[in-house]
Amino acid sequence: MGRSSIWLVIVALAALTAQAADAFDLQGHRGARGLAPENTLPAFERALAIGVSTLELDVGLTADGVVVIAHDPYLNPLITRDAGGQWLAASRGPLIRSLSFAQLQGYDVGRIQPGTPYATTFSNQQPLDGARIPTLAALFERVKLMGAGNVRFNIETKLNPEQPDDTASPELMTEALLKVVRDAGVLERVSIQSFDWRALQIVQRLEPSVPTVYLSLQSANNDTIRNGAWTAGFKIAEHPSVPAMVKAAGGAVWSPNGGAVTQALVQQAQALGLKVIPWTINQAADMERLIGWGVDGLITDYPDRLRDVLRQRQLPLPQPLTPLKK
Repeated sequence: MGRSSIWLVIVALAALTAQAADAFDLQGHRGARGLAPENTLPAFERALAIGVSTLELDVGLTADGVVVIAHDPYLNPLITRDAGGQWLAASRGPLIRSLSFAQLQGYDVGRIQPGTPYATTFSNQQPLDGARIPTLAALFERVKLMGAGNVRFNIETKLNPEQPDDTASPELMTEALLKVVRDAGVLERVSIQSFDWRALQIVQRLEPSVPTVYLSLQSANNDTIRNGAWTAGFKIAEHPSVPAMVKAAGGAVWSPNGGAVTQALVQQAQALGLKVIPWTINQAADMERLIGWGVDGLITDYPDRLRDVLRQRQLPLPQPLTPLKK
C-alpha cells in the first residue's frame, strides 16, 4: 500500500471516529419506563434489546452503603408492594437510606399500582412481578453479559438540598458511586448527572475525566435554577443564561426539561462547547422538533418511538442486542 493509500485510510478512520463521537445519543430513561418496570434489570434489558446508546438511571445509597438503582429517596407506594404482596399504604414508604440492601430485597417493584394516574400514564408498561431494586454493580454485570461493550451509562445522584436528611450526603453518595464505577471498569463509559450541582462539583474534583451532566428544571411549579440552592451556589443573576451558568460550573452537558429549552438556547449552549440532551421526551412531535433544533440526544421512556423518528430521518441507530436467556 502506497503512502497516498495509507493517508486515505487514516482520513477515513478519523472521519468514522468523529462521526461515532457525534452520533445522536438515544437514552433510555430508567431503562425503558414506558415499556417495563422502571429502573429494574428487565427494563434495562428491554432498552438494550430495542437499541439505545445510553442507559439513563438513578441511584441511592442503602443503610449499609450499597449503591442501588432507584428514582425516589423512599420506596414509592405507586410501584412498591411488601413481602405479602400488599401495596404500601402510606403516602411514601421507608427511606432507602434507612434500609439495608437485604431489607430492600423484600419489596416487589414489578408493576404500577392499578387505578392510579401513574398507571394510566404508562398504560403500555408490561408488569413483571417479582422484580427487585437492583444494585448498580448488578447492572454493570448484566450489561457485560449481554455483550454491550459500547453502551454508556448516564447516572443520576438522587439528592435534594432542601431535604438533606432523606439521603446520604453528596460526598458519601458520589464517592460510593464512583467506587462502583471504578470497580466495574466502566469509568470511560459513564457520565454523572444531577439536579443537585454539588455532586457534579465533587465528580469534577475526584474524576475530572467523567463528563458531568447539569440537570435543570424550570416550569410553572418548579424551578431548580431560581435561587442557587440546587446549583452549588452558582447564581443565574450572575450569568446571561442557564447554559452559560453550566459552562461556568465546568459541565460537559446541559440537560434541561423539554419545556424549558428553545432553539436559541440549544445553539448558545453548543457554541459554548456543551452538549444539549433534554428530558423526558416521549411524544414523536416533540422528538421531531428538538432533533430539528439540533440537540445532541434525547432522554425518553420510549426508546422504540425515538428510534422510529431517527429512522425516518435516516440517522444512525444503536445496535439492538439479544436479551439474555432466562
